Amino acid sequence: MRRVVVTGLGVFTSTGKDRESFFSNLLRGRSGVRRISQFDPSSLSVQIAAEISDYNPADYFDPKRLDLLDRFSQLALIAAREAVESAGLKVPEAERPRFGVVIGTGMGGAATFDVGYYNLYAKRATRLHPFTIPKIMHNAATSQICMEYGAQGPSLSTATACSSSGHALGEAFHLIKFGMADVMLAGGADAPITYGMMRCWESVRVLAAGNGNPATACRPFSADRDGLVIGEGAGILVLEELEHAKRRGAKIYAELAGYGLSSDASHMTQPTVAGPARAVRMALEEAQVSPDEVDYINAHGTGTRLNDATETRVIKEVFGERARRIAVSSTKSMHGHTMGATGAVELVATVMALERGIIPPTANYTQPDPECDLDYVPNQAREKPIRVAVSNSFAFGGLNAVLLVRKPQ
Repeated sequence: MRRVVVTGLGVFTSTGKDRESFFSNLLRGRSGVRRISQFDPSSLSVQIAAEISDYNPADYFDPKRLDLLDRFSQLALIAAREAVESAGLKVPEAERPRFGVVIGTGMGGAATFDVGYYNLYAKRATRLHPFTIPKIMHNAATSQICMEYGAQGPSLSTATACSSSGHALGEAFHLIKFGMADVMLAGGADAPITYGMMRCWESVRVLAAGNGNPATACRPFSADRDGLVIGEGAGILVLEELEHAKRRGAKIYAELAGYGLSSDASHMTQPTVAGPARAVRMALEEAQVSPDEVDYINAHGTGTRLNDATETRVIKEVFGERARRIAVSSTKSMHGHTMGATGAVELVATVMALERGIIPPTANYTQPDPECDLDYVPNQAREKPIRVAVSNSFAFGGLNAVLLVRKPQ
């Protein structure tokens, strides 16, 4: 069976606009959560988000191209460029039919939707921007990346809410493993910080208000947690068949060895233990890894009371007594919940932790919760050799994606 490795990493988030600043800030526990500046949030009950600051699209794109790019596609392209650069990837034209792209997004062109609805209903417009449809489509980022790099192989978009980019990476992994491609750009992007989207999320009543200091608003697994923080960003990885990577002398960051996916088939917003546990076990089984070999779990860890307690139970269910000896952390405490991008953003963090032997903390952890009684690496990064790491993504609608990476062998 063909083996799949990670040879490139790209990320663009509120905590860092490239992989080095991103990971450095995670290790320092630096939060990207702040008062929203993309629009006036004064009428919102929750006025904070993990927003990318000092971002000028004109610094990255020609004005003519920007006409075709919603913000989520912009973020995806920027992260893809870093991933390709870090991989030293140049795919010859003859090999492009075996070079594909899979990008996940939960919200698609949210900013374009907001502008369109405002123009229609507030300004009584009779016509919209001619590129509205190409900008809002969920596959827009995938198509834009394919065009930028001439990728002619298997390419698609995944939309499974918070698991979108976890599924994107898993499907890209299988496309290589089962012989349909040799190189894939995979990950996710979302830019959900719009007035309309924030109003929608307010109504779900799962957002942390961030009263006082926004930077400490997201407190996964802590007893005083009171909700998640919406974030924006993108994470893209270069996945490559092992022998293909070796032939071109690529640096190998990690091996992607297992992928699990499942459905709770239970409730739109209340997770089960059984569904996510099946996905974790599937990833372990595919990788032929025992629970005793796992050293680190990058948790879904949103900061909501129900999600964090359920995920703790999932980890105990799968790992038994070993669960108490596994380091578990939630980087959402710093970069927020980047929706469809979250699985990829967090896999970048997981791969860098594995490569460098240092685990980013769960920031803002203040007090233990009897329902959350594992080792959450509170507040301080921890040096620790990592053989195998797992990254969890559990979505609204009960759709779960779990990825397993290990040291290159």
